[in-house]
Amino acid sequence: MLKLLGLSGSPSVKPRCSKTLIAIEMAMEFAGKFNPSVSTEIINLRDHDVQFCDGRNPEEYEGVTQEIIKKIQAADGLLVATPMYRGSYTGILKNIFDIIPNDALAGKPVGLIATAASDHHYLALEHELKPLLGFFHAFVLPGSVYINNDHYSEKTLIDVGIIDRLRQLGEGVVRLYEHLPQEALGASGPVIIRKVLTT
Repeated sequence: MLKLLGLSGSPSVKPRCSKTLIAIEMAMEFAGKFNPSVSTEIINLRDHDVQFCDGRNPEEYEGVTQEIIKKIQAADGLLVATPMYRGSYTGILKNIFDIIPNDALAGKPVGLIATAASDHHYLALEHELKPLLGFFHAFVLPGSVYINNDHYSEKTLIDVGIIDRLRQLGEGVVRLYEHLPQEALGASGPVIIRKVLTT
């Protein structure tokens, strides 16, 4: 059974007002409909008190932070969604990538969703998130979904083209997982020995 995990990086504090959360929920629903054996879960990072990265080993984090790390490690595939602020993804999402182990995403299919007020930062998906996931040796779907405010009405996603792209993304993560040979990861990264600083 494919465990598909969604990460919503929106810091929106208003209930049910996160366009990012609305989008990832729809993509996850499409994935589940495409293959009913898929197990889906969404972590809305805004709802969790995740510790800030402070350089310690990932296994040393505690509480909900450790629970999220373990869920990411246990996932077979991911959908990652973020608003675009100042041309980049959010700080709470970046913090997650800072605390997980280097091999937490290796060999896993990942689909990307971004939301923004306009189309100005469309290429941030290509220039910001895809290289980051490449560092983790994840298989990122070539096609991502970028959504602007005009695609919504009263917090409802109404653009049929965007809705269909979310369907393609959700289904695509499942399809890629079903066909991924783990031996196709390519060259491993350099071994980085973590040094413990003492005072």
